[in-house]
Amino acid sequence: MINKNGCFLSLAILFGLSACGSDNDKNTELPAPVEPPVVSPSLVAFDEDGTLSANIRRTSYGVPHITGDNLQSVAFGSGYAYAQDNACILADQILKVRSERAKYFGPDKVLGSGDSGNIISDFGHHALGVMNSAKELYPSLSENTRATIEGYVAGYNKYIEETGNENLAPFCAGASWVTAITPIDLTAYLFATSQYASGANSTFMQLAFLANPNSATEYLPYVGARTKGAPEQSSIGYANEIIANVASVSSTFGNTNIDLGDLGSNGWGIGKDKTENGKGILLANPHFPHTGHLRFYQSHITIPGVMDVMGGALQGFPIQNIGFNQNLGWTHTVSKSRRFVVYQLSLEGDNKQQYNMDGESRDIEKKTYFVEVAAGGGQSVILSKDYYYSHHGLIIETPPNNGMEWTESNAFTLRDAAKENTDMIDHWLAMNLATNLDEFQQAFKDFDGIPWVNTMYADDQGNAFYIDKSRVLNLNDTALDLMRTDPVLVGTRQSVGFDILPGNTALFEPNGLNSYEQAPQLLNTDYVQNSNDPYWFTNPTTPLSGASILYGDDFSPLSLRTRMGLKMLADSSGEDNKFSAQEVEEALLNNRAYLAEAVVDDLVAQCQAQGNTLVVLDNGITVDVSAGCSVLANWDKRFNKESSGAHLFREFSFKFNSTSQFSVPFDPDLASTTPNTLVNDGSALKSLAAAIKNVEASGLTLGAMIGDIQFTEKTMASGNASGTKFSWAGSMHQEGGFNVFSSAQSDDTLMPIHQYPAVVDIETAQPLPSELTTEGYHINYGSSWMFVVNFTDNGPSARGLLSYSQSSNTDSVHVDDQNRLYSETTALRPLLFSEEDISANIISEINISSN
Repeated sequence: MINKNGCFLSLAILFGLSACGSDNDKNTELPAPVEPPVVSPSLVAFDEDGTLSANIRRTSYGVPHITGDNLQSVAFGSGYAYAQDNACILADQILKVRSERAKYFGPDKVLGSGDSGNIISDFGHHALGVMNSAKELYPSLSENTRATIEGYVAGYNKYIEETGNENLAPFCAGASWVTAITPIDLTAYLFATSQYASGANSTFMQLAFLANPNSATEYLPYVGARTKGAPEQSSIGYANEIIANVASVSSTFGNTNIDLGDLGSNGWGIGKDKTENGKGILLANPHFPHTGHLRFYQSHITIPGVMDVMGGALQGFPIQNIGFNQNLGWTHTVSKSRRFVVYQLSLEGDNKQQYNMDGESRDIEKKTYFVEVAAGGGQSVILSKDYYYSHHGLIIETPPNNGMEWTESNAFTLRDAAKENTDMIDHWLAMNLATNLDEFQQAFKDFDGIPWVNTMYADDQGNAFYIDKSRVLNLNDTALDLMRTDPVLVGTRQSVGFDILPGNTALFEPNGLNSYEQAPQLLNTDYVQNSNDPYWFTNPTTPLSGASILYGDDFSPLSLRTRMGLKMLADSSGEDNKFSAQEVEEALLNNRAYLAEAVVDDLVAQCQAQGNTLVVLDNGITVDVSAGCSVLANWDKRFNKESSGAHLFREFSFKFNSTSQFSVPFDPDLASTTPNTLVNDGSALKSLAAAIKNVEASGLTLGAMIGDIQFTEKTMASGNASGTKFSWAGSMHQEGGFNVFSSAQSDDTLMPIHQYPAVVDIETAQPLPSELTTEGYHINYGSSWMFVVNFTDNGPSARGLLSYSQSSNTDSVHVDDQNRLYSETTALRPLLFSEEDISANIISEINISSN
């Protein structure tokens, strides 16, 4: 373009001239040419020529560092590396969402138990519609999401094809059910995982399985059957036997508690006012299963110039869920938010299949699903099951006298905010790609993909940020006010643990999901934290309130674990009151327990005053508590390997009731320190007496060291114990520990978990809730993908651990190497992020191609 003086504007701008054609031109010295700006490579979704390629370098402990030129290629490498370590787990999960477990493994999750677990799972995933939703919605997913999923699937399939079924890990070696998977399969699995804390939870699966308008007298589900192929009498008999077992098992349903096991976590984002170097520190400490599909898998993913992120992802997730990059890091904790509501429908008509909303009649829809069940000898039967739906979602039902029966006048239906989560990959990808706080927050503005967790964040600028933008239904202010104040709605929520709302009016109809602006959030320069309590006490100096009641109750009591975390944030940062990364790691692994610090001195004083006078339990059993008293008097109040008597306090803690055995009640103005002060009414001595008897029943001594009786041990494909026990430090949630562990008897896979004989409670005659066995505490749950990252002038400096190791393959050298490290050191290890560190520690390297 030429201006009115005949000067080329583009040249004037380029060389910084303010004018041209002036009298002073001959005296003007031209400045040096401006260097053109550096243009960073842009994110490319699909490989341009269709040939995927990736480089996989493994460093210490088998951690893969994966490089590709685009999303599809780097996901291709991720899928391949993951399959090398854990192919059987994802194969099992794909079988689950295909509703084919019973087809290959028969009706029961535990073979021959009559539990009908595979049948209920297969029908339940049909009813959730995860596979149909994946087929329907996949074409509409973003280009980035499809490229990531398709690359990951291609990498996983390449490994399966190259290796051959017969050479896979022992659990699935030679299994006919291990096949190539499709992008639709993986999408269905991601959808199901999104609903893990809502519709896909075992509680709601059972209640949906029960729902039947025609069983007014028995309240049992109707299941029909036909044989596959010729109707042989043996198959018909087998079908009838299955149906009888289903009826027997389903008659025990009725528990409305949403069981997430011990799923929890701790997360700290520490800002510049609280760190020694004025930059952020992130503590990630998810408490997840050590087995099954909720195991984390560590990797380092790089698209040169575009994305460079180290983190951990749940099994089969093609993008990092918890991790860090050059500038920032984030972690998650399971949120107290409720990702669903239940509606009580007002029925009309004679067949209990119409309901009324604001005078309008609506139909309850019936859908019939079919499941094939192996009958042995190459035979199988086909079962059919009807499920019912309102416009909200699945109809659910409890047995009689459990509060949610399908009657002539009422039915109950589930509205699940976490279903059909098409934003999941895009949301986490945007977090992976973010380089600063604004870009990180933008991910939460643009997407609704985080299903059921809080987020804590820290960065190189010293920001600390918290947000709970889990998938929560957007209800209007009038509805939310009623949910807080109406005695019936409040009482129901307190009774069953979730909201049951009137379904006969549009007043409670949601309008999509909550927005970024509606989500509880806090930006600080000292710290943000969460240990699975509601959002309100993210930071004691800046308490939050006023968000939707679906995010949890404001001003509610805190768990002992949250209080332990807050106490350590206040007392573990040294004389300068500013944290170093080492001090954060020491806080994570010091194995303190809040309840011990709060009550042990008073408990010892009470039992010393008791002396040898017997304590009488409510069942008449008498106990001399003096020996146990001496043990606790000498205990260091920690759960380190060398701590003697810690298990006795653990059993006490499972008898302790914070409502009745603290004399000072909860005060929201003193939330981090109340309730407190052990009562002196004899009840604490009874709790101690019962704990002593339970420890004695286990065959363990009262003064045993926790390292001698707490351990991890792998399960072989046969279901037998490996025989290698790793001594283990760590506490439990019940004690107010922070670095917590626990035991689980099963997970959401068909892979076995061996069990030791349980110790029976002297008072209840039931297995102890601490999962104490005759061998001690068999740990397979708790602190998992944990790390501390401190941002420095030279980039992130991180130490971490995958406590149960990278691989689930019992033939792999990486099946227990990190178990051994934690057992021997109770410490984290360096996380190799820089190219210098990676290059110096390579143990293997391969290049893979889709050709």
